[in-house]
Amino acid sequence: MALRADWLPALAAFEAAARHQNFAHAAEELHLTASAVSHHVRKLESRLGVSLFQRHARGVALTAQGRQLADAAGTALADVDGVLRSLRLARDERDRVRITTLHSLAYTWLLPRLPEFTREHPHIQLSVDTEIALTRFDDGGPDLGIRHGAGHWPGLTAHLLMDDALFPVTSPHTAGAQAIVEPAQIAELPLIADHARQGWHDWFRAAGVHGRKLEERYTFSDTTDALMAAAHGLGAALAREQIVVPYLRSGQLMRLPGPKMAARWAYYAIYPAHRRLRPAARTFLEWLLAVQKD
Repeated sequence: MALRADWLPALAAFEAAARHQNFAHAAEELHLTASAVSHHVRKLESRLGVSLFQRHARGVALTAQGRQLADAAGTALADVDGVLRSLRLARDERDRVRITTLHSLAYTWLLPRLPEFTREHPHIQLSVDTEIALTRFDDGGPDLGIRHGAGHWPGLTAHLLMDDALFPVTSPHTAGAQAIVEPAQIAELPLIADHARQGWHDWFRAAGVHGRKLEERYTFSDTTDALMAAAHGLGAALAREQIVVPYLRSGQLMRLPGPKMAARWAYYAIYPAHRRLRPAARTFLEWLLAVQKD
């Protein structure tokens, strides 16, 4: 007897009823009524010419034939469900882009721009991981990275996104900040540093300030924390041009007198040189490269 498509609803109803040993519970799972489940089961019994359940006042119980069919139907439907799940996961992964970047850049540069990307590409899902260390791009790793560096990483292809520059900032409410009119006076403020390779000594040298004792009162591993410390009035921070913009626009920080010093490092989009980007990741990369030109 060939299995026809019109048997499938009855088999699904029977399989649920067999698992629950209860028509009402099966109906709840399938979003049907108990009478509909009973109708499907009776229809199946009529076609097969056998009784699948013993019906009694307290409920139902499988017959020997019912148990045989329940085992086969349960296995078959579980196999189909497993394939469907894997296909859905494959579809989701096809449209998902995994990105690794620095917290400071994600917070101040990437997040404000993401609404534009999602409007243009609503089907693409993004997973953003913010880590200081350079993440390994293995099979389970990210598709793309956005990193601050010299632009040369072994085994990675790098596309320049944007150059960077450094200049001093502080809160408008920092004591003595409003009276500063020249770079040398900044050294009198508590200095806030991060772990960047260029720091206050480099900037004061570029500003032509020599012979001043520089005390870095506060040091943070994350640039965002350094900027927030400055915004809270703890002192002056050396800000990166690309990530300080939101703080300046909101008035949390103001730029102090002095030059804008070109950074030795820049921001790059990176990905494994040996691995071809999937279409969704390629779309995101092309968007990144276009956005940085705006």
